[in-house]
Amino acid sequence: MKVLRLDHVNVRTTKLTEMVEFYEDILGLSAGARPDFPFPGAWIYVGDHPAIHLVGVKEECAAIEPRIEHFAFQATGLSRLRARLRAADIRHTIDPVPGVPIVQVNLEDVDGNHIHIDFHSDELDADG
Repeated sequence: MKVLRLDHVNVRTTKLTEMVEFYEDILGLSAGARPDFPFPGAWIYVGDHPAIHLVGVKEECAAIEPRIEHFAFQATGLSRLRARLRAADIRHTIDPVPGVPIVQVNLEDVDGNHIHIDFHSDELDADG
């Protein structure tokens, strides 16, 4: 066997509509085709790939400490993301990664899931 790539993350939520709006409006992704499963949900696409599978649940998931601490995307357009985050008043940090030319934007989605978005550090220099 040869693993080719991480296919998707599956996120359970009681706030399905709000989560879809967050991923579309803030991260610029899009909800798309999803199999006709017998439970509510949405697939969020990065280009033509359904990278986030949201599953609607009735009750909050019990968690003390997450087993998956975060998931991440690689992106371009740091200044556009920062403008969206500021306009939506979403808390975030901008964190250069020591020793590599990456800057991470760390934020949380509607349910508090930690996401970071990686940009080339040249975008931080250009953005100020």
